[in-house]
Amino acid sequence: MEKDARPSWDNPTQFVLACVSYAVGLGNVWRFPYLCQMHGGGGFMIPYLLMLALEGIPLFYMELAIGQRMRLGSIGAWNAISPYLGGVGIASVVTSLYLCLYYNVINAWSFWYLFQSFQSVLPWSECPINNNLTGFVEECEIATPTQYFFYRETLDISSSIDENGGVHMGQALCLLLSWMIVYLFIVKGVKSTGKVVYFTATFPYIVLFIYLIRGVTLHGALNGVKYMFTPKLEQLANPQTWINAATQIFFSLGLGFGSLIAFASYNHHNNNFEHQAIMVSLINSGTSIFASIVTFSIYGFKATLNYENCLEKVRVLLLNILEMAEDSITQDNLDYWMSELNRTQPEQYAGLSPKLDSCNLESELDTAVEGTGLAFIVYSEAIKNMPAAQLWSVLYFIMLLLLGMGSMLGNVTAIITPLRDFKVLARNFSNGTLNGLVCLLCLLLGLGFTTRSGNYWFTMFNEYGATFSLLFIVLVEVITVGYIYGLKRFEKDVEDMLGRRPNWYWKIMLAGVSPILLISLFVFYIINYIQGGTPTYQAWNKDLGKSVVMEYPWYGQAFIALLLVSSVSCVPLNALYAFCMKKQKIIQSQECTISAISGV
Repeated sequence: MEKDARPSWDNPTQFVLACVSYAVGLGNVWRFPYLCQMHGGGGFMIPYLLMLALEGIPLFYMELAIGQRMRLGSIGAWNAISPYLGGVGIASVVTSLYLCLYYNVINAWSFWYLFQSFQSVLPWSECPINNNLTGFVEECEIATPTQYFFYRETLDISSSIDENGGVHMGQALCLLLSWMIVYLFIVKGVKSTGKVVYFTATFPYIVLFIYLIRGVTLHGALNGVKYMFTPKLEQLANPQTWINAATQIFFSLGLGFGSLIAFASYNHHNNNFEHQAIMVSLINSGTSIFASIVTFSIYGFKATLNYENCLEKVRVLLLNILEMAEDSITQDNLDYWMSELNRTQPEQYAGLSPKLDSCNLESELDTAVEGTGLAFIVYSEAIKNMPAAQLWSVLYFIMLLLLGMGSMLGNVTAIITPLRDFKVLARNFSNGTLNGLVCLLCLLLGLGFTTRSGNYWFTMFNEYGATFSLLFIVLVEVITVGYIYGLKRFEKDVEDMLGRRPNWYWKIMLAGVSPILLISLFVFYIINYIQGGTPTYQAWNKDLGKSVVMEYPWYGQAFIALLLVSSVSCVPLNALYAFCMKKQKIIQSQECTISAISGV
């Protein structure tokens, strides 16, 4: 390994912004609000903030300390701690590679939506005309215009993973553009990345603030914000609430990928990473809460709109039944006229009453959506109903792009930094060449996600490519620091860098609380996976206009097993390799000694 003349950040601010840009990503916008909605609104903050203190901040601190002390990427850092642990770094690189393959596809979708936003009428605001020019496309009428645009125009999705098709040229070009921009951001390594993060880490906050102002002024927005901050404390008795809070903290901070170790390896030796770890962790969690307020204001607007549209349909039906003037029945006096209908025409009332009962604002707000469904369907649905919809659409998808690109900087750095630490690669490839080769490889492999069945493979990578391996990687990391490398040695390293030893909080968390939490999460994941039966996925059914649950075919299940095992197996295989090499050296040394004695 070579770490001499290692480049470094121009100042500590660049490092903090790089960590913020990496940690604050799409999950803050589409995963955290979903979990709040699922687990009792404001009540979810209690386990979330508790897990931040018990798990998130200590593990973030640990990875920054390792990177800054070793001044190497993940492979070199763990290999320096012990040759048997080099596989931990390799596992991190493999996991980061899987993430890079599919994560930039989301940026390609954002580019697609951004380009489509520069039209006089947003293409997802209404259904297109069919080929016969006799009406709207049937699939769009059955579903909604926003669903049709995402599944048919954007993905051109097949009906199952078994049905393949060609590459979607528009998506392929957007993916190419995404990787070209990533390459330009990292072409000169930390020097170019350090300049880019000033923009990628700050501009999304400007857009979020603008959206906050716009969001809370929307009709019905306060219904959503009130829903968010109204705690349902009974959810605290649900173990799943605590598990989801722990996993959200874990993945939101980007632990285990090797990105934090790589970023910290470019710090100066005496950089105060302790304060930075606390600062970035709090900024990340604060952003999640801030983004949730924006999201729930949008939720409130959309839910109120749907609720009032439902009431309007009932009002029109009631007008027709009672044969009354248009303005005689309003949404405000609807209950009174329904009771009159019940008194005068009970049979008609019996048919209309269920339709009124289905108009429920609370149930609209309870409908939880996460991931791409929230980012590209629910938000698009809300945006199309706003005045100056094109402006809000452009701002929103620029924000998504910057969040995605900021995270991609960390993901790619987690791959490139360990590779640069190998002398053979550093001697034969310049920064630009090696970075370009990594981006080109990811682009070529990622083209598979732009085919008609590509979204199903995307889902597979998203659900199985990182979760299990990251839990395992960080569990090995914290056990290594606490019990193999030793907490005493770790304390001396921290003292050498900061001039003081870690206080009781860091030691208790790293030696006891965090490992126990990680072991619990790891065991829960395995049990949940086994009890889940055959893995399933959501397939788009164009005849029904909605997604239906289907089981993965045998090759899909085999690929899931490969994803789960491939990165994790790097740890024992590398340890076995290191053991064999050490044993071989001992044998060779003994043979040399015997030969020397025989010669004498």
